[in-house]
Amino acid sequence: MALAKKTAIITGSTSGIGLAIAHALAAEGCNIVVNSFSDTEADHAIAAEIAAKHAVEAIYVQADMSKGDDCRALVKKAAERFGGVDILVNNAGIQHVAPVDEFPAEQWDRIIAINLSSAFHTTAAALPLMKARKWGRIVNIASAHGLRASPFKSAYVSAKHGILGLTKTVALEVAEQGITCNAICPGYVLTPLVEAQIPDQMKAHNMDRETVIREVMLDRQPTRQFATVEQIGGTVAFLCSDNAAQITGTPISVDGGWTAQ
Repeated sequence: MALAKKTAIITGSTSGIGLAIAHALAAEGCNIVVNSFSDTEADHAIAAEIAAKHAVEAIYVQADMSKGDDCRALVKKAAERFGGVDILVNNAGIQHVAPVDEFPAEQWDRIIAINLSSAFHTTAAALPLMKARKWGRIVNIASAHGLRASPFKSAYVSAKHGILGLTKTVALEVAEQGITCNAICPGYVLTPLVEAQIPDQMKAHNMDRETVIREVMLDRQPTRQFATVEQIGGTVAFLCSDNAAQITGTPISVDGGWTAQ
């Protein structure tokens, strides 16, 4: 396993895309740091399950990604446990939908903090550790909305465009130090959160499941298929591999052709 004994932090990783990324990197031999804002027995059980399934070490660290100090403490705790940090995946994110003139200011602040500022804080804390080892991989989970806009998602679109700017800047700053920084831009991914929206969409549009998925939810996705969380996890694992050592500062679209239009 090419990434054996590397240490990977994945923010927002107790479900959906983040959890799939944790499993994908554990399958490559990484020690895993699972994260969310809660601190329950179920959270710690997720880390234990990853460790048992992949024969690696895994821990759960609570951190509120809306707080810069928590973001930096997450990296510090990971380094204290494993002696350093090699891979950082900034995945944590939230969403709120409203017109700009009705968008609650507190929701704007929260989305920018969790979807954008958290990545700044974790990256700033992790880079010295990566520089010391002359190797590192930072992968930011952006969105097709980092490349395209949609109405009523001003904070989310702004944050995801910002993530791409941060990605490029970090990549340039550490280009000669064995560290890469890239972003993945998923379109619609079939996560538990998206799955839960399907019945409501069926009722709202008076359509069956297959039709509402194809004609409403995947209207912008030319393949008319969801990406899977496993595909996102596999893309992260590739970007962390030696084969991707010359890919840096790059947005990788996994969107069924959405941004090709």
